[in-house]
Amino acid sequence: MSAATPTPVQLNPLGGESYRFTLPNTANAPKLARDFLTSLLRVSRHPGLVDDARLCVTELVTNAHCHTRTPLIRVHVAVNRKRVTVAVTDDGGPVGTALGTTLRPVPAATPEQEHGRGLALVESLALAWGTGSGGERHPGRTVVWFTLGRPEATA
Repeated sequence: MSAATPTPVQLNPLGGESYRFTLPNTANAPKLARDFLTSLLRVSRHPGLVDDARLCVTELVTNAHCHTRTPLIRVHVAVNRKRVTVAVTDDGGPVGTALGTTLRPVPAATPEQEHGRGLALVESLALAWGTGSGGERHPGRTVVWFTLGRPEATA
């Protein structure tokens, strides 16, 4: 008889279903994550959240692809009747830290720049969002998550 495996902390404390998608860190990763999330939200009766979810997951997966050296990007989606929470996890440190090099500080985004406003977009669309780490079990991992909610019916 083998020892029981500890149950990880539930990403969706309100109950519902949980899905995981692991993909290689390639230029196709954002599209694969978008398509996965789109399909999932349509079958889970959240079609009204699809557009916002696609924008947000694209931003988080693109950041993992462009700004880390992680070999795998993990997308965890928790869905219940009212909300969807998406967490994107990477294993790597910032690009440019290999071989003793370091990243230069990135200046604040200006309206003319093409980059640097993605997390502000996530913040504007999500009910909540945040960052975390893999903790003791997975040191070095970075988790960025967002929660979207079904619009409440007005009386």
